[in-house]
Amino acid sequence: MKTTSNTLEHSETKFERTTVDGVSIFYREAGAKNAPVMLLLHGFPSSSHQFRNLIPKLASHYHVIAPDMPGFGFTDVPAERNYRYSFDNLAKTMQAFLEKIGVKKFSVYIFDYGAPVGLRLAVANPQNVEAIVSQNGNAYEEGLGEFWAPLKKYWQDPSKENREALRAFTAFEATKWQYTVGVSEPDSVAPESYTLDAALMQRPGNADIQLDLFLDYGNNLPLYPSFQAYFKKTQVPMLAIWGKNDPIFTPPGAEAFKRDNQNVVVELIDTGHFALETHCDHIAERILATFKDRR
Repeated sequence: MKTTSNTLEHSETKFERTTVDGVSIFYREAGAKNAPVMLLLHGFPSSSHQFRNLIPKLASHYHVIAPDMPGFGFTDVPAERNYRYSFDNLAKTMQAFLEKIGVKKFSVYIFDYGAPVGLRLAVANPQNVEAIVSQNGNAYEEGLGEFWAPLKKYWQDPSKENREALRAFTAFEATKWQYTVGVSEPDSVAPESYTLDAALMQRPGNADIQLDLFLDYGNNLPLYPSFQAYFKKTQVPMLAIWGKNDPIFTPPGAEAFKRDNQNVVVELIDTGHFALETHCDHIAERILATFKDRR
């Protein structure tokens, strides 16, 4: 039933779709169109679904936009598009998406894969980014935990054997582990989160898309100095709020932001990688409090 309350109406999440770069982008949207934009960029192996609880909490202050990147969620990439799955191309598609829906200036929430995508957007057009929330979104090599050892082996030697060794990362058990590792009460994580991710990843061909992105992730590390130079030059307002028990992107990666940005607030919270599953209310409150003077 349609509500007549502006506040309630703006907090409702709408499900939208638009075609850009030959890709049918699915995205979630909420908030007043004339409010400052908050772009939410998801990670592996998730989609905009990971922001399902955060979106309405931010929508009273922001025009919230959360797209599914190519290869994830409900975004469709036609086979004839011959899309090459790389972080450069994910960023190009996201830039085309923003242009298509008329977004120029925005704040951005970067998580996991969303970090190298969002930071590419920021480096390319620093004047467009008003603030950054990094939730376990890495930009420093010291933030890479032991989890990355088999991936580094793959980067150094992209053999079939090393590629196939990573296929287990696309299985249900690995997806559930990412959601529950570091969480004091694993059963508190909603099972639909990792179950949906795992189901979507089992679509024909999707596992190989993820293996392509695993390989290309190694191309993000040489860009870290440019990301760091961007922080140092712009002093963009930042909130780095990380699950401190995350074995994938570890706390030193959050603390490292302080080296280059005097406008960063770093907070470590007692949870794991998918911090929104356990601390959504807290993260929303911290975003609204940290950037209250910029809305």
